[in-house]
Amino acid sequence: MTCGHPSSRNNPRAIRKRGFAVLACAIFALPVEALARPADDDALPRMGPAPGFTLVNQSGRRISLRDLRGRVTVVTFMFAGCSDTCPLLTSKLVGIQRRLGTLVDDVHFAAITVDPLNDTPAVLEAYGRAHGVDPIRFTFLTGSIQEIDAVTRAYAVFRKQLPGSTGIDHTFLTSLVDRQGVLRVQYLGVRFDPQEFLRDLTSLVNERGPP
Repeated sequence: MTCGHPSSRNNPRAIRKRGFAVLACAIFALPVEALARPADDDALPRMGPAPGFTLVNQSGRRISLRDLRGRVTVVTFMFAGCSDTCPLLTSKLVGIQRRLGTLVDDVHFAAITVDPLNDTPAVLEAYGRAHGVDPIRFTFLTGSIQEIDAVTRAYAVFRKQLPGSTGIDHTFLTSLVDRQGVLRVQYLGVRFDPQEFLRDLTSLVNERGPP
């Protein structure tokens, strides 16, 4: 099955990070406490309010981005039927989550399916269980085709069913949303540096609040 590729269809002005390091699910051994908090003038940019959504999680409960306010939220896109890139991205994010240490309660991961016809809550729950996710802090989301179309458009994520295949071509875009619901940084592709990603998460968790 084809999972797609890091597409360049996103507005390049909205992308701050593009990772080109070799993809690896293993995370460096540096403890999270060693990640220095940046000075105020090094704070991540504020792109504007993150596009909102209300979708159904792997437990069958409707949840919105607003429900996650007060925590830093990682928003990404995937589908459970993918056999190559999506599982690698999921494993990479799970590894980053496990590195958060005492900050884990301040960060929530939300993975939105691009295959709502097949990714029911039960399918997403099984996918998460197979990847050893923390179901309290790592949410998989699905919805109607119209709902998924709306959220992918809002995040400028390309999504297309491949002819004669169950695969879906889609953009791999992972966004960091701060505690106030502001979009701060986006990673395009799956080859980003997990250490840099973890450093950005730590920076957002430790922020004092909006200026």
